[in-house]
Amino acid sequence: MKRAPMTQKGSERLRAELERLKSGDRPRIIAAIAEARAHGDLRENAEYHAAREQQGFIEGRIKELEAGLSFAEVIDVARLNPNGKIVFGATVDLVEEASGAEITYQIVGDMEADIKLHLIAVNSPLARALIGKSEGDAFEFQAPNGVKSYEIVAVRYEA
Repeated sequence: MKRAPMTQKGSERLRAELERLKSGDRPRIIAAIAEARAHGDLRENAEYHAAREQQGFIEGRIKELEAGLSFAEVIDVARLNPNGKIVFGATVDLVEEASGAEITYQIVGDMEADIKLHLIAVNSPLARALIGKSEGDAFEFQAPNGVKSYEIVAVRYEA
């Protein structure tokens, strides 16, 4: 299997989530299942079924995180020197040409992407449109709601 790139910060965030799931959420849900079992008939016990469903979700997320982290190639973004070109790990300030709205994104690994944190996956259409460009370049991007035009205002590599 191919090693997937991941930033140091993303690796730390995912490892913290894994630790929280294993040492906090998993024991809490096991205790909730035991308590629900103590209430008797499991067929009509909504708390038991809800706890089992949550346990399945937690175990699935633990497996997903363990697998993703084991295949991750952690890259120290601050040490990259791509000569002004946008590559994995870049933090990019953009201005949408139509509205003048400014937005900042960091290009990260697929597992660590979180649009609410302005972290976009390296394999996303926007990241693919950015890769190889430089500060000052303008480009068009096919967004779900139509074509958007952006100008790249700044590119930096920070941990």
